[in-house]
Amino acid sequence: MPIRKLPDAPPSVHILGPTVFLLALGVGMGESYMWPRLVLLFGPEIRWLFLIGVTLQAVVMLEMARYAMATGESIFTGAARVFKPLMWYFFITALAVYIWPGHLSAGASAFEEITGIPWMATAIAGLVLVGVVFSLAKVIYNFLENVLGFLIGFLVIGTAVIASLVGTWADLSSTITGMFAFGYIPAGALSPTWFPILVGSIAFAGPSGMQQMWYTLHLRDSGAGMGAHIPKIRGLAHAGEQEEMPARGFMFDTDDADEMRKWRGWRRWVTFDAVLLFWGVTMLVTISFTVLAQAAARQNPDLINLLREGDRDIALEAMSQSFASAGIPGLGGLFFGFIALIGLNATLGLFDAFSRGQADMTYNFVPGAKRFRLSHLYAGFLWAVIIFGILILLFGPADGPSAILDTLAFLSTLAMGSYCVVLLLVNNRMLPKPIRPKLWTNLVIGFGAVFYLGMLFYSLFRFGVVVS
Repeated sequence: MPIRKLPDAPPSVHILGPTVFLLALGVGMGESYMWPRLVLLFGPEIRWLFLIGVTLQAVVMLEMARYAMATGESIFTGAARVFKPLMWYFFITALAVYIWPGHLSAGASAFEEITGIPWMATAIAGLVLVGVVFSLAKVIYNFLENVLGFLIGFLVIGTAVIASLVGTWADLSSTITGMFAFGYIPAGALSPTWFPILVGSIAFAGPSGMQQMWYTLHLRDSGAGMGAHIPKIRGLAHAGEQEEMPARGFMFDTDDADEMRKWRGWRRWVTFDAVLLFWGVTMLVTISFTVLAQAAARQNPDLINLLREGDRDIALEAMSQSFASAGIPGLGGLFFGFIALIGLNATLGLFDAFSRGQADMTYNFVPGAKRFRLSHLYAGFLWAVIIFGILILLFGPADGPSAILDTLAFLSTLAMGSYCVVLLLVNNRMLPKPIRPKLWTNLVIGFGAVFYLGMLFYSLFRFGVVVS
């Protein structure tokens, strides 16, 4: 890679940044539904597994950032440098997993509860709106960072306020202390019904699947580290202004003391993102929803039995009633508004990330693709996934056949174990020794690979099911 100067790092303490994309992708049904449901079924002590899951994700985030900030390249390019089929594996996995309009459908269903507008009409309108807005944006990253920052802030503050109104100090205390009940595994959690769900919930403690890998592209577009030397992706309406992308990334001189000083500044900047913005905000949202779930269980004594009998919707309905119990008109509907907001956040983040990742791999590794601008490739993947989503909503099951869903869930968790392996290879083989990860970091990422892949295959072979 050509040697360039590393830009000076911004102040470590900041509000917005590329982490907002991970929050938009990660604060979803895992935090608002799956973990509160597990607490209702097995007690708040089960939350120690959530603590492990979200902490592991924070370390993964820091390691994804290491390569991206040092080179300006995505982790997909890093994977191709190690072994090109690794990159194509993720290209195919993204096509298999992330073309289904599940998040938007869930959000549209919640919106129907508030307005009475059929969910399918709202979902289709939302798909088209996302495509139009992304196409008209001058610089897609800047637009999305501002929009998602506002939506996430509203969601976090809103749920925390409502939880403080309907919950008790005992709810909050048990929710927090349960995170430190290490080793607690109730017998029911090891059953064929709940063990796969437990493994899936740990994987969904934060962003799941390939979302951490796409984060490297958002880092690049934010100008983090050597990403400052890479042009930003523009919307289709402004594709003519897209600067030419370099053939490869760049590297700074790791023997220069001043460059290493700036590198440490960038690491402090992204560590603040990982610890306070990512880990802290994800934890706060889950605490709020868990307090709400416990309040709902007090108000509806039959809730736990209904959950055990497989009534999936009852948890969300009970939590809506918990909102309403604060005594303020309209709060029951506001809960469904939050669920609709989660669906919108995830859709905005996923559609952008999917299109960004596929365009990056296509531009750099498909022969002849450089005849097109990167903005054109981004728009092509964006509108392809939108059109596919509309066709599925109109002519097929909104979430795809159940057999496909099982396969997609398997691929999503498989991707997480796989990217841990890729991180170990890329950061320890492709980076200069002074900026490679420390031993403890490699051990944590290695544990992630063993955990995700081990638990997934154990669930598959022991119970014959995959994570769902």
